[in-house]
Amino acid sequence: MQPALVEARVRQGLETLRLRRMADALGRVCEAASKAGRSYLEVLDELIEVEQSGRYERNVEIKTRLARLPYHKTMAEFDYSFQPSLDKKQIANLLTLRFLEHGENVILLGPPGVGKSHIAVALALETITKGYTAYFVTLQHFIDYLAEGPEPVGVKLRVFLRPKLLVLDEVGYLPLSREAANWLFELVARRYERGSIILTSNKSYGDWGSLVPDMALASAILDRLLHHSTTITIRGESYRLKEKRRAGLFQPVERLAEAAAAAEEGGTDGPNPVA
Repeated sequence: MQPALVEARVRQGLETLRLRRMADALGRVCEAASKAGRSYLEVLDELIEVEQSGRYERNVEIKTRLARLPYHKTMAEFDYSFQPSLDKKQIANLLTLRFLEHGENVILLGPPGVGKSHIAVALALETITKGYTAYFVTLQHFIDYLAEGPEPVGVKLRVFLRPKLLVLDEVGYLPLSREAANWLFELVARRYERGSIILTSNKSYGDWGSLVPDMALASAILDRLLHHSTTITIRGESYRLKEKRRAGLFQPVERLAEAAAAAEEGGTDGPNPVA
């Protein structure tokens, strides 16, 4: 049989077996192998590598899309110089994903804009590249999803139990109703020692009494969250306010106070906050 016919037959067989990347690379790999005098096993090895690489990339693409991440940022893009309180070694240790393998949690605390969500998203992306599943949801969206529609809460809760890693963002911005607090407890309890949670919050643990209407329930949630966990508290300025300041759209409170005092002495209408 002529070489061209053999190649066409092999390509068709690969496509039938859904080895499309091997089929696409067949001609190129065989031509290069012929010129280099490579063995049949070497050709087969390269074709298998092409297929595996393509499947891995496709798998990462699908898992990233299903994770519902708000953006794609890695720790290589994180400005550590702006948040000197953050321990690089601690972050590097988290990027090994040992916490994920042991079903441990990561709690990121700090005021808005300091990079909590960035770190959470970066860890979720690393989780996906290592072959695991991840899912991102804000606490409010979690509550809204469970509250809407006729489907039982227990059934809808499964969406948040399946992924290896769940990112629960923006915890603490609004107080929870008794029902919502019960849902949060159910989520934490059912993932306890089974699947990791990365939780971001602007509330310290001592302030959770203002978030959850029942102190006993707040204690039960924190008990399960913190039993196997790493807490990182970021103390620093907001990245978003930094960018606004660079653009001249925001002034520190001290400068506004000085401008107000000067305006009062000079009899003007007051400071211009965007000057």
